[in-house]
Amino acid sequence: MQRRELLRLTASALALGAVGAPGARAQAYPTQDLHFICGFPAGSGADAIVRHYADRVKTLANRTVIVENRPGAGANIAVEHVAKSKPDGYTILVHGGSGLAANMNLYKRPPVENVSALQMFATINRQAFMLVVEAGKPWKSVAELTAAMKQKGDKATYATSAPPSIVMGAIYKNAAGLNSTDVNYRTSGDIMNDMLSGAVDYAMMEPVFSTAQHRQGKLRVLGVSSAQRLQAAPDLPTMAEQGIPMGMNLWWAAMVPSKTPRPIVEQLHEWFNKITSSEETKKFLNTFASDPYLLTPDQAQAELEREVKVWSDYMKIAKLEPQG
Repeated sequence: MQRRELLRLTASALALGAVGAPGARAQAYPTQDLHFICGFPAGSGADAIVRHYADRVKTLANRTVIVENRPGAGANIAVEHVAKSKPDGYTILVHGGSGLAANMNLYKRPPVENVSALQMFATINRQAFMLVVEAGKPWKSVAELTAAMKQKGDKATYATSAPPSIVMGAIYKNAAGLNSTDVNYRTSGDIMNDMLSGAVDYAMMEPVFSTAQHRQGKLRVLGVSSAQRLQAAPDLPTMAEQGIPMGMNLWWAAMVPSKTPRPIVEQLHEWFNKITSSEETKKFLNTFASDPYLLTPDQAQAELEREVKVWSDYMKIAKLEPQG
């Protein structure tokens, strides 16, 4: 009896150790469906990026990947949800790293107290927001748009949606000396009817929607927010080279709650890097004027911390006060 009891207790202890050990968890991971969280509505540019990675991780992980759209408050709802979720690698935020840094400054109540609440495990791309006008308008450059908007004075209007577009619009408005009114929309798609009808004069839009409409001849891109021209779209001029001091280099990334075991972080990093390094994904990213961007988890975390400070400077340049 004593021998049988000893064997039972020994087996139980070994089983508990196997379940509790981080390495064992990583070996078994994933054992259930993965949830990719998108901070913007289905059909948005952000949603397209999230679903591209979800479809490919599904194959690599051999598990179902469920995309959950949790829009609202400039994606703050999605960020807060992931930060508070169980740190087990099953709830993953695919979101703009620069967008998160922007929101840490743009809102009085940011989605997390500190970005260290999230662990970056992969970067995806570099991209830029874009100043666009309806293709039928006569303006072919930022200078021409500026001259026309000065004539309209306080009757001039422009559309924004995501936080980077708000900051980009304010920087342009102040640098150009305009009195334009910012009209905020839920998504870039919601802006189109008012752009086509002339209800708004110009817009600051995310690149997925902007480039698609540009190719279809519905919108004209006058300038991009990045410091240099994008390799994927060398024909699109920067705002800076047209006299508007701006260097907003935007980037997308993927992250999990901060206490997620390191072996799981490394596994996710491996999957995402494999996808981002593929020729297929490079072509996908290039379709909306963005370039692949690869950093290690530690480099990505450091970049996020740096970006929070950079966006604090952007807020000052744009003369914006935190909202909410």
